[in-house]
This record gives sequence, C-alpha cells and structure tokens, in this order.
Amino acid sequence: MEEKNKREIREVPLSQIDPFPNHPFKVRDDNDMINLMESIAQTGLLTPIVLRKTRHKRFEVVSGHRRLRAFELLGRDKIPAEITNLTKEEATLFMVDSNLQRSGILPSEKAFAYKMRMDAIKEYKWRMNAGRVPQRDFEPLETIMSIEGAERPVGARDNRTDEQLAKLVNESATQIRRYIRLTELVPELLELVDNGKLGMRTAVELSYIDKENQQEIFTNIELEEAYPTHAQAIRMRKAFENGELDDELIAKIMSEGKPNQQDKIVLKTERFKDLLPPGLSSSERVEYIAAAMEHYARFLQRKARDYER
Repeated sequence: MEEKNKREIREVPLSQIDPFPNHPFKVRDDNDMINLMESIAQTGLLTPIVLRKTRHKRFEVVSGHRRLRAFELLGRDKIPAEITNLTKEEATLFMVDSNLQRSGILPSEKAFAYKMRMDAIKEYKWRMNAGRVPQRDFEPLETIMSIEGAERPVGARDNRTDEQLAKLVNESATQIRRYIRLTELVPELLELVDNGKLGMRTAVELSYIDKENQQEIFTNIELEEAYPTHAQAIRMRKAFENGELDDELIAKIMSEGKPNQQDKIVLKTERFKDLLPPGLSSSERVEYIAAAMEHYARFLQRKARDYER
C-alpha cells in the first residue's frame, strides 16, 4: 500500500480546518449541541472527525461538522481527526451519505444534499471513464466503485442517477427530482418550505419562475398573509412561461380568497396613490407605509406625554 493512501488519525489544530464547501446541512447551537458538548467534556470524542487534505497544508471537514462545532464552543484548540486523500467527488458522497442518516433533516438540506450527490456521481463517472480517477490500493468508498455503469465508455447509456439515489435513500425518483428543484427557489421561499408553510408541489411549480418574480411572490405572501395554492402556483408558472407574469398579475392571483388566508387589514391602492412616492414596488410600498405608521405612532406618544404635563 502506498504511503499516500494510508489512513492516519492525529490531533489537528482547529485553525487549520475549513468547512466543506457549500455544506448543505445546518449546524445548530441547540439542545442536541449542548448534549454533545457535555458528552465530549465527560468522555472525550469517541469518533474522530474525517478530514480531507487540501492545498496549503489545510483540511476540509468531510464528516463531523457538529463535533467540530462542539470543540469550538468548548474552547478546544485541537480535535482528533482521520486524515484522508479523498477526491472531491468521493468526499462529497462521504459527506452527504453520513449526514443523510440523521433524523429531522429539513427539505432544503435534502434538496442541496441530493443535488450535490448526483452531481458528484456524474463527475466521478466522467473522471473514471476518462481515466482521471487516481489508482488506489484500497477504496475509501466502495459504493462509488460499484456504481452501475461507472466503467462504461463515455457517452454510453447507463441507469438514471436519480433512480440510483432513490434506491439508496428510499425515496421515489420523482420525489428526488422535486427536492432538487427546490434549489432553484429564492431563500425566502425555501425557508417557507422548511417551516411547513409552503407545500412541496406548490414550491416546485414556483421554482420554474425567475428569481425576480419569486421575490415579488414572497412580498405578496407577506402582504396577503397567505400562501399560494398549488393551482395558483401552476397559473403563475404558466403565465411566466408565456411571458405574461408581472407584479400586477402576481398581486391579482395572490389576492384571491383561499382557505389558508388569515383575516387582514386591506389597504386600497387608490386611497394612498397620492401619498406614496411614484415608482415603488410592492415590497417598497409596504415598507414605506410601515415606516409612516411607526412615525405617526411616535408622534401620538409624544403628544400624549405633552398632554400629561
């Protein structure tokens, strides 16, 4: 076995460790983190984190972002780590697969993790077909080498990557594709999916709309205090594909009554058109009116204080 392929475990300074690029899984300072910190403080780190060598004598975390965070919060300078020579694609698969075993994974985390994993497999297959995968005396990730179709010539038809991933994570290939579409949402809409306020199928339809119109849809969600139905999302997507979607049509569709709509105060545009600066977008109009109301509230408070004197 070549020296470069040997696995080694050693204490690595935290200052030399970088997070995995575009790591899709959130590391939260919650009760689970507190429990992890207490466990490490009492019994030490039972499982070393896994690092990948990078340039300039630095390392990337492949597995163990939560453990690394716990060491940071505990004020430790070094952490036990297994040092590997994984390629970028191998490290991506290792990182995603080790985290997908967790419970309570958010839709956004699945979305970006599934996309990263599929992209990594496609890239790995291309590199293998082109003879650009390093030869090893051992295989860090046996699952990569056993990918069906990996050794076929470039351009040969192989099984769909999403179907392979579906079998691994026990999801349908259709659901895998839906999750990956979520990566096309603006962060504000994606957060609504994570919070359970925006349904998956509705969010998928919105993901086909450009980012500018998505932002306007989110503004109207806040303004109307309601979320688009699946049917409304389909209408907006079709209007966008036909080049007909604009702020006015979004506002019209979003203002329609729907089961998830809450009681709200309706501000008629006609009543305020002479009071608002021209050219404001929907979100800017909301901010302007809110600022004016806050200013007026402060005026009333000062007036009340003057009256008490």
